[in-house]
Amino acid sequence: MSENPINLQSVLDGFDAVWSPRIVDTVNDYDIRLARFAGEHVWHVHEDTDEFFLVLDGEIEIGLREPAGERVVTVARGSVFVVPRGTFHKPSSKAGAAVLLVEPTGTLSVGDQHEEVPDHVDVTVGHRV
Repeated sequence: MSENPINLQSVLDGFDAVWSPRIVDTVNDYDIRLARFAGEHVWHVHEDTDEFFLVLDGEIEIGLREPAGERVVTVARGSVFVVPRGTFHKPSSKAGAAVLLVEPTGTLSVGDQHEEVPDHVDVTVGHRV
């Protein structure tokens, strides 16, 4: 936990890698992460945790595989969306986006199960700033 305020824009200005989240702080056992989205991530699932998305800039799409079939949720700047645990999902952004995520510390960016990970996706539990 930080003892001083953290300027999120300064953190975002400090990296340009997409799909490579930065851990800006920790609350209890949860990481507060910043990530840049561009293009497509990978279909994946977090079996034991929900995943919180807050779009700071741009717009993202999240593909969801649900019992009723697949659907896509568009999350605009200033909006939040939570993917429920156990739901396969695939984030993407056509024009690029900056996103704040909240996940339990140690959560892998490609979940517990995933399809083949392309080179542009960083398989990580986050990089501390």
